[in-house]
Amino acid sequence: MLKLCVGCDSVEDLEEWIAFRLDERRRAGEPVEQFHTTRMVPSRGDELTAGGSLYWVIKGNVQCRQRLLEIRPFTDSEGIGRCHLILDPTVVRTDWQPRRAFQGWRYLKIADAPADLGQGNAAFAEMPPKLRLELAELGLL
Repeated sequence: MLKLCVGCDSVEDLEEWIAFRLDERRRAGEPVEQFHTTRMVPSRGDELTAGGSLYWVIKGNVQCRQRLLEIRPFTDSEGIGRCHLILDPTVVRTDWQPRRAFQGWRYLKIADAPADLGQGNAAFAEMPPKLRLELAELGLL
């Protein structure tokens, strides 16, 4: 599954936000789990939770993923059907893959998913994030 990571400028921003939210939940005595709320319930939920991931598009590039653990449909306080995508809080960096902006989420074919960072391009994995972003913006990655 592919989703825009709105409000994050980097993978590090996403990791900090996840840590902050998990700490908030811990202090509030709530279950310590990370989730993303969507309006639509994925029709291919069984497929996604059988080892699938949510790939995050940050600044126009797929940059990381989180394993999708569970899909929990619910109705909010206004009677609107929504869905929590329960995610493994571990963020796995991936090879960067350019993506245009889109709304909602998209299914991502396994063959089209970027490889985890370092699997095949160790030099790329060692680059500082700012340098990777600059090279990606120049169309060199």
